[in-house]
Amino acid sequence: MQERQKYSSGMKWERVVGYSRAVRVGNRIYVTGTTATDENGNIVGINDAYAQTVQIIKNIERALHASGAGLEHIVRTRMFVTDISRWEEYGKAHGEFFREIMPAITMVEVSKLIDPEMLIEIEADAEI
Repeated sequence: MQERQKYSSGMKWERVVGYSRAVRVGNRIYVTGTTATDENGNIVGINDAYAQTVQIIKNIERALHASGAGLEHIVRTRMFVTDISRWEEYGKAHGEFFREIMPAITMVEVSKLIDPEMLIEIEADAEI
């Protein structure tokens, strides 16, 4: 069995719920569902789908860097959004980071996320 490296963002919910922000096993990195929070756990970009998406991707990038990778290693993203009619706002931000990388992508509408001010949550899988 390959060694598991775990990365924690330090948010209190990781210990409560029992998850890591990212887990690296061999050359694969799995980044958990990530929301638009700052380093203190405050939501960034209230009611701004574009700003929330940008913040999330930056949070994912931080987790990848700590795991020895970068956005260029992402092979798949999954976006869970509370209002799919705003897909262009989410898509614009995603495209600014991934236009050249072109990972496989999924976007699905969900009824709600853990906080009503959260508009989007993104998971990412990377391979080095």
